[in-house]
Amino acid sequence: MTNLDQTRIVFVHDWLTGMRGGEKCLEALCRRFPASSLFTLLHRKGSTSPIIEEMNPKTSWLGKLPGVHRYYRYLLPFMPKAIESISIPPCDLVISLSHCVAKGVMVPEGTPHLCYCFTPARYAWQMRGDYFSQEKSSAKNWLASRILNRFQDWDRKSAPGVTRFIGISKTIQDRIWNCYQRESGLVYPPADTDFYTPADTPRENFYLMVSAFAPYKRLDLAVEACKALGRELVIVGNGQDFKRISRLAGPRTRLLGWQDNPTILDLMRRCKALLFPGFEDFGIVPVEAQACGAPVIALGQGGATETIIPPGSASEPTGWFFDQAEVESLVEAIKEFEARARDFNPKAARGNALRFSQGHFLQGMEREIQGLLASQAQSAAA
Repeated sequence: MTNLDQTRIVFVHDWLTGMRGGEKCLEALCRRFPASSLFTLLHRKGSTSPIIEEMNPKTSWLGKLPGVHRYYRYLLPFMPKAIESISIPPCDLVISLSHCVAKGVMVPEGTPHLCYCFTPARYAWQMRGDYFSQEKSSAKNWLASRILNRFQDWDRKSAPGVTRFIGISKTIQDRIWNCYQRESGLVYPPADTDFYTPADTPRENFYLMVSAFAPYKRLDLAVEACKALGRELVIVGNGQDFKRISRLAGPRTRLLGWQDNPTILDLMRRCKALLFPGFEDFGIVPVEAQACGAPVIALGQGGATETIIPPGSASEPTGWFFDQAEVESLVEAIKEFEARARDFNPKAARGNALRFSQGHFLQGMEREIQGLLASQAQSAAA
């Protein structure tokens, strides 16, 4: 068995401009392998955790553009060439953490490449309609379609450069197969279950959402459902859809903007339930809420089906699903949840969340790394 502490590892991440779910996975790996190197397209200094910042991330030429963190999303056509321009030093293993182009990095000949895939780029593959208008007469959308078609072609052709894919959920394993025709392993992302813990305080009578304000997150469903039922809704987050959601908000909807982690912890400890109405690749927020003993009402599709236990399962329930991404479906789910709220045991929710601890994540990643290195060694000896 390879001594991983002596293995020369290089990490490659798409970009470093904040601490979201992907960066939390990177943080856990950087903590485990602090002697590794880290490369990325661009890095906004100070935007990530101290552990990642201490890695002194090296950037591509995109990262040298003035103020690039303000407009990098418009540079998608240049990202494939930028990631290919990164020169990876001699090492024993390259691990890319990819939701865009990181998996396309060029690794030294003979070096195994493990890709922890958050998703093939959704806006180029499955979810164009959630990111772009479908008006065929729009010159802007015609140009976007041309760009995304070229990106998709590059994305497909770069997949053979990955030795082994790992998906973050069964949903993403299916997507990896559909996009790249590649089998993949499965390692769930980590939740900070040491920080997100229950409190001995009673639940209050408000529903909670913690989310970026992006159209595919479907905050509108939660807002309209709570407005129809006259329920109080607290939303933490911000983003491109903020103005539209603000217009939809009812008198009992409170938009708090982005909040720090202690504030989110406090809200998760006190909310009646977390609402999670979007189709997600995995979804770390429902796990964090369950770690605080909160039930979750979620769309019964995507990653949520792997992290939430509904009534009628062999184990105690930790949440409730609604079937259709429609207001009426969520309204009925909230009503049914409220009628059976006593069936939910906070200890069961907490126990379920512990399946996704940072310890389990690192165990899974170490198992995948050891397996890949052993396979490479056998191939070299043959």
